[in-house]
Amino acid sequence: MNRVVLWLIAASLTFEPLAAASRQDKEAAALRGQLLTHITILASDDFAGREPGTEGEAKTLRYIGQNWSDFGMVSGTNDPGHPWFAPVTLVGRQPDTSRAVFTRRGKRVFVPQDQVLVITSGKRALVENAPMTFVGTGEVIPARAELAGRIAVLLDGGREDSKRQNALLAAGASGVLTVLDGDRSLDHVAATRQREAYALAGAELGGDIDAFISASALSTALNGTKFNFAMLTAAAADRKFFPLPLDLTVSLEATSRETRIHTHNVIGKVPGKRPELGAVLLVAHWDHFGTCAQPPAEHLICNGAIDNASGLAVLIEVARRLSKGPQLDRDVYLLATTGEELGLLGAQAFAENPPIPLAQFVAAFNIDSVALAPAGRPFGIVGNGMTRLDADIAAVAKQQKKNLAIDDKANAYVKRQDGWALLQHDVPAVMVSSSWSDLALVEHFFDTDYHRPSDVVRPGMELGGAADDVEFLTALARWFGDAKKVPKRP
Repeated sequence: MNRVVLWLIAASLTFEPLAAASRQDKEAAALRGQLLTHITILASDDFAGREPGTEGEAKTLRYIGQNWSDFGMVSGTNDPGHPWFAPVTLVGRQPDTSRAVFTRRGKRVFVPQDQVLVITSGKRALVENAPMTFVGTGEVIPARAELAGRIAVLLDGGREDSKRQNALLAAGASGVLTVLDGDRSLDHVAATRQREAYALAGAELGGDIDAFISASALSTALNGTKFNFAMLTAAAADRKFFPLPLDLTVSLEATSRETRIHTHNVIGKVPGKRPELGAVLLVAHWDHFGTCAQPPAEHLICNGAIDNASGLAVLIEVARRLSKGPQLDRDVYLLATTGEELGLLGAQAFAENPPIPLAQFVAAFNIDSVALAPAGRPFGIVGNGMTRLDADIAAVAKQQKKNLAIDDKANAYVKRQDGWALLQHDVPAVMVSSSWSDLALVEHFFDTDYHRPSDVVRPGMELGGAADDVEFLTALARWFGDAKKVPKRP
């Protein structure tokens, strides 16, 4: 063999891995370009922030449906009357009227109405002439016999959570009157509670009485009784505190304004060869807040580029690869949900009215806010240790030569994403993303652009990790779609 032939052989051995690396670089660059195109369109002002029930929703649904149809996917609604787009009706309620009337021994006690706020999550709630019982800080919940039919009067102490109020209601109180004895004011409570609360149509929105009163107004109401406000706060500080019936009754009434939003989930399917063996589900929410700022701000739209045009872009590109690849044993359903920002409501609607029995889903993978990490980062798992999926995810990572962040730090966010709604219905659901292995990146996003008009496409937007997510989620879908690798569990 002459020297020329030897040189050519050596050169071919040298250039072959270089050519493969170059090809991989080009493919990765092309994928980042595809993701950027999707995000730029979905997060453009033309889509007006993708608010449910608006023209921005209609444009978003058309964009998703057209892409999936072009890939050769089929509708996954399994409803001939609603192909691709599954209707979801949301009911929003906002506080409207508030009334509180205090009486002592049948005579009305004057308390300024602007010093009391009565709220209900239902359409109307009314409690008439209910005796009042002081429960202190509410750390110890009285027996049902001491609360039944009564209004529990609770010291706020500056705590904004509703755990104590909910516990008192569960123990039999007809309502809770929280005394704002800390830093919170009625104006602060009113501003917080004026936001609309949403639920699925048909779901119970409550109807419990939730009332607030200033400390000075309660002092006025107590005039002429055996207690004054200072005596009550002193009693509450005693370790031997017990509930104190007050020589007062109160009638509380609240109403809410109701609005309805007619919106949609988008459900597509890549058919498998043996759908009776179950299915795989991939999820990303398409919705955001629409116009979320007021003049004189220059930019008024919450475009939601990272949250969650990026997740939706990844879902679209995973769909492309699964559609063009070899047919799997199982069906793969792809779900773009509405109402995530309003309380995971689209995912809840899917779980309550699924296209196939939920027990058929062997795995579900949610995708949310993923355009944060550069390429090559480990993959974090939101829901690590909470499902039966961990061992198989680790096997796919090994197969794909990917690293996993083996901890449960990201689980702090498990209740803030659509996978949680599925977990509540026993669907094994996790979120796997390179962005979620570095919580410093996630928390920086939350502290800066999250849910703000600044969440827009910027020059140099980081998409390396999102491209990695596409490849890994595609591999996960193929693994779990293979009945030999993942036999259907009983």
